[in-house]
Parts: sequence; structure tokens; C-alpha cells
Amino acid sequence: MTTDHNRLRHADLPTVRQAIRAGQYTAHTAGLGAGYLQANLAVLPSAYALDFMRFCQRNPKPCPLVGVSDTGNPMMTTMGRDIDIRTDVPAYNIYRDGQLARSVTDITDLWTDDMVAFALGCSFTFENALMQAGIPVWHIDNDTTVPMFRSSIDTVPAGPFWGKMVVSMRAVPNPRVDEVREISRRFPLAHGAPVHVGDPAAIGITDPGAPDWGDPAPIPADHVPVFWACGVTPQVALEAASPPLCITHKPGHMLITDIPEDAETPVLPQHTTQTRQPRRA
Repeated sequence: MTTDHNRLRHADLPTVRQAIRAGQYTAHTAGLGAGYLQANLAVLPSAYALDFMRFCQRNPKPCPLVGVSDTGNPMMTTMGRDIDIRTDVPAYNIYRDGQLARSVTDITDLWTDDMVAFALGCSFTFENALMQAGIPVWHIDNDTTVPMFRSSIDTVPAGPFWGKMVVSMRAVPNPRVDEVREISRRFPLAHGAPVHVGDPAAIGITDPGAPDWGDPAPIPADHVPVFWACGVTPQVALEAASPPLCITHKPGHMLITDIPEDAETPVLPQHTTQTRQPRRA
């Protein structure tokens, strides 16, 4: 049985997570889990973990690190009471030697005792605050994935990890751009304030109607394109590093954590970690 986005948009977090875990929902997570931090995902062999952590530390805007698993343990104990990174993301991208091989909805059969999982904050988190302020978010209202682009903005390399920053775009009504800046600035774990406002060509984007990831979105005449650092940036860096196997979220398909969306540091209330069996093969 599948579950659609409109139904889950009004559901509580346990209901959303269970639908994802059971494979009943495999689409984008924009607008879901209101009030909680969403996160991008990168899963790597342990030999690459330290350099990747350095890459995140050197590039905090596109890579706000909010959680790291223990080696070989798929339970993200600092992100939630019962989060299994193998099943709790709607869709994953599998890379082999830096090349996208396929997308799947469960990585239980790919997980090994040598893997480390990283969770990075996502701009979907602050969209709830924008909507509460009466600022329209076109891709949520139209059930699509936010447009994402490779920019000309350099990241700071670390070991084999390097590349250009990926940015996400939202068209904002002209009179509300400053308000949007201030709202998103309050969410440092979700990329914070925009990295660019205005002319897409100034950051190397030649056609804002043709995103590299996600779906096209209009820019009405009375709106301004606004660009935020994006957690797909590590996927570009992973392509450069070319590990034999790595796993990321499929762009737009995030991990929804138990961390409040307005947290300034990724700290959960004290709890007892639970373990469970993986879902169906």
C-alpha cells in the first residue's frame, strides 16, 4: 500500500517515519515532518570518513554536519530514538567508483560493518517557517522537488573531496526577500541565510529553468531567485573522491530526524536508544 504526499503532510512524525520505513512512501520529503530537522545523507567506507568529516568542517554552509554514526552501526542514535539509516530515507542513490549506479528504497543488503553514516542539515527544514510567515513555497504547493544547480562557487577541499557548491533555488516575492533572509538565518543547521540573491549567471547558472537535480520552478516577474547552499554538494565531492562504494539520499528525499527544526546545535533530549530488526527485504 502506498501513501501520498498530501496525506503525510498533515501527519505526525511517527506516522511519516513508519510510512517511509515500510516502503509505503518513497517520494520527496518537502513539507513533511513539520517542526523537525531534515537531513541529507552520505554513507562511506571508514577509510574515507575522516577526510569527509574535514570536508564538512571546512564547508559548513553546504555541509552542516548534524550527526555521525559509529562505524558499522546503522542506528543514528544522536538523531532520534529509533532511526535506522538503512530504511528511514525514502530513496537512496548508490555510487560505485564515483558514478551513480542506481537508486533504491532500502540499503539493508548494502550495509557493512565498515560503513559510517553522516547526516547533514537540509534547507527543507526552514520552509515550514517561511510558510508560517505567509511566504509561498512553490515546490511544496505543487508537490515537486526543489530545483538544485551546480554553481561556480568553490568548496574548500579535504583529502580526495572537492568540487563546486550545489545550491537550491526558491523564487521569493520582491518585497519579502529581506524577510526570507532573516527567517532562514535562524536555521544554521539548515544552511542558514542564502548564499546568493538575484542573477543566476553570477554564480554560474546559465539556465534557471533547467536544474541539475529536482524539478523546474517558475520565477514570476515580481519575484527574485534566491539561492541557498545545498546538501547535495557532498554528492559532487563524492564523485570526485570516487570511493568504491558510497550511498547518499536521492536529492529531495531526506532523513527526518527527532531534532527540533530551530535547534542551534544537534542535541536531542535524553532518551533510551532502541534497536529493531530491519524491514522487509
